Amino acid sequence: MLTVCLLLTGCTKTRKAARTADVQPEIFPDYKGVTVPVNIAPLNFMIDGAEHIQATFIVGGEELATVCGSEGVVDIPVDEWQEMTAKAAGKTIEVEVSMWNDNYPDGIKYKPFSVNVSKDEIDPWIAYRLIEPGYESWRYMGIYQRELSSFDEDEIITNKTSKSACVNCHNFDRRSAKRMMFHARGANGGTIFLENGKTQKVKPEMSVVYPAWHPEGRFIAFSSNVTRQNFYAEGRQPVEVFDLTSDLVIYDTKEEKIVKDPRFLTEETLETFPGWSPDGKWLYFSCAPKRDMPADRKNLHYSIIRVDFDAAKGTLGNRVDTVYNARTQGGSASFPRVSPDGRYLLFTLADFGTFPIWHNEADLKMIDLTTGAPVEINIWNDKGNTDSYHSWSKNGRWVMFSSRRLDGRYTRLFIAYLDKDGKPCKPFLLPQRDPRQNTLRLKSFNIPEFMDGRVEMPKNTIELFECEDNIIK
Repeated sequence: MLTVCLLLTGCTKTRKAARTADVQPEIFPDYKGVTVPVNIAPLNFMIDGAEHIQATFIVGGEELATVCGSEGVVDIPVDEWQEMTAKAAGKTIEVEVSMWNDNYPDGIKYKPFSVNVSKDEIDPWIAYRLIEPGYESWRYMGIYQRELSSFDEDEIITNKTSKSACVNCHNFDRRSAKRMMFHARGANGGTIFLENGKTQKVKPEMSVVYPAWHPEGRFIAFSSNVTRQNFYAEGRQPVEVFDLTSDLVIYDTKEEKIVKDPRFLTEETLETFPGWSPDGKWLYFSCAPKRDMPADRKNLHYSIIRVDFDAAKGTLGNRVDTVYNARTQGGSASFPRVSPDGRYLLFTLADFGTFPIWHNEADLKMIDLTTGAPVEINIWNDKGNTDSYHSWSKNGRWVMFSSRRLDGRYTRLFIAYLDKDGKPCKPFLLPQRDPRQNTLRLKSFNIPEFMDGRVEMPKNTIELFECEDNIIK
């Protein structure tokens, strides 16, 4: 049974360690030297093998709190943590850790580590899909939401509710929890729109995926993909997911119709992963010459292209620019996402292919759009493990991305700070109340997106999946 005691004036069961070490403790998750938003949930951590643990939090030489815990877990009460981070905003919290176990029955005190607390807040909620990481089969999946200042998590929609085989591709109009969409596959499935407490199901004239909502709210860019997968008996990459065809289309939510441009519907090229500039004047996407798949998979290299957009007419323009040229710059680029201030383009780069989540070499890359120069963000990446799908916070100071760095199999969410000068800081794992949940929860976090609040999905949404009635085609 985990026990914790904390008082602002001190822990009631404090101990004094007999030994000191000139090294910092090996904690999990690794929160040493990270930069966090002032409104983040407590950074609970643990030391494997510790029987008793004690952590003192110091700001500017003042001891604000001491937390005692058993089973090696430091579990910080949310209210006390919020008081600490409020006092530490723009400053550093020093954390002094001592622990006791069979090897150190009289205790050992480690060298303090620091946590930098930024005044820049992060969006209050996030959404993500939880799914088994396997590619063969799954039984239960859902789209969930989490409050970032606490540990509160609940479902938005699951395939149990929707009675469908799969729920995916959740996306939000300007991060609004009141206006979102997702896809439901299987019997009586479709594209579900939530707007101001009401839901409706739409079945467009063609199958669409990978949505990106235009900043003005009327249009949604999609790609229409015919996707396959191929399996391999050797190597660390067990599967390759690829498109036989993929085209770029735009859905007009006002007219409830698909808008097509013949330039991006050809058989010679593959277009996918659309993303808008924050002013809505440019549509970015990944594009590659079609290859014979899967035989020629290692020669499939996606560039990042942008085309101008006229929101008044709802049409794509004549100007088409290559922002990242895979032929000359190497690799294969996916998930182009522009920062809210329009300055940075963040994307995932793998050696080849269109689906980087199974590519161990996949890393995050960034370009300064004002100069065209690359931005050094290696501190966000883990060598040898996938770093992939990413989202920007509303203020552009925080990036959330999925990574397999903990075990090479499950994707988990990491958050990283980018300061006003474009300097990246060490990423940190999404805090959990019990840090052991990071490895014991056998689900992958998929498609993380920021939200401005909690989604309230109407209870009668389940009725949309009972039959084909009330479908807009």
